Amino acid sequence: MKVFRNFSDYFSKKPLALSLGMFDGVHLGHKCIMDELKKAGSENNLETAVLTFWPHPRFVFNPNEDLKLLNTLEEKTLLMENYGVGNLFLKEFDEEFRNLTGEEFVRQILIDRLNVKYLIIGYDHSFGKNKSGNFELLKKLSKELDFEVEQMEAINIHENNISSTKIRKALLEGDIIKANEMLGYHYSLSGTVVHGKKIGRTIGYPTANIETENIKLLPKKGAYIVEVFVENKSYKGMLSIGTNPTVNGEKLTVEVYILDFNGDIYGENITVKFRDSLHDEIKFEGLEKLVERLDEDKRLTEEFNF
Repeated sequence: MKVFRNFSDYFSKKPLALSLGMFDGVHLGHKCIMDELKKAGSENNLETAVLTFWPHPRFVFNPNEDLKLLNTLEEKTLLMENYGVGNLFLKEFDEEFRNLTGEEFVRQILIDRLNVKYLIIGYDHSFGKNKSGNFELLKKLSKELDFEVEQMEAINIHENNISSTKIRKALLEGDIIKANEMLGYHYSLSGTVVHGKKIGRTIGYPTANIETENIKLLPKKGAYIVEVFVENKSYKGMLSIGTNPTVNGEKLTVEVYILDFNGDIYGENITVKFRDSLHDEIKFEGLEKLVERLDEDKRLTEEFNF
């Protein structure tokens, strides 16, 4: 997959089958769009492409909003590549771009610069200044500018439309199973292992503290069964998100106890994939009660089938 941060770097004269949107999570609804995109590309001899924005436009419109995303840029790029997208345009949502009307965006960017011949958008997508671009506008312009446009219907699971907003909500409620169902893969966190207070090692449960990207959404405070990837090997793990209230902690941390592992991985980058939840964050009466619960969590993790 070719990645472009500037339209002027794109030189291909071959027409494109393209979709545009934020694609946060690159979930099952987005996968259906990618599948349709590849089908159209194959049937019409078009290169496939996705145009998305980085950073998220809401960071521009609402700079004080504490928006957390389902994907880092690296994760989104990898997911797009795994879905077979040929070209990825990562457009900065700058002042010039945000002032383009929907029609100007179609004429100046999609047609004049990118030579789009087939365009597919999600069921709820709008674009351009004041959200002036929508499916109705695209249908109107498609005849004049000679391109085909399609709008995907919402994808449902258990009679609920899949959306990035609903996935965020599920994660913030600690409902890992529901979030993973909508994503079509296991939600993950990646980060560098940093030094913590090392309390875990004094009670037989040494943990790796993970420093994650600030924009990445963390699930609800609590304990989770995870799959841990260290140096291309996977292990079962128990992950905690919280402030360690039993020892009067204040800073929010992400810590994982890796089963059957005792290597030194400080400074290493590791990835955890969420498989199920264990329980919400608990303040125990003392370390003895905490260890009892950790023993039970370990048993449940060992019995969990990956």
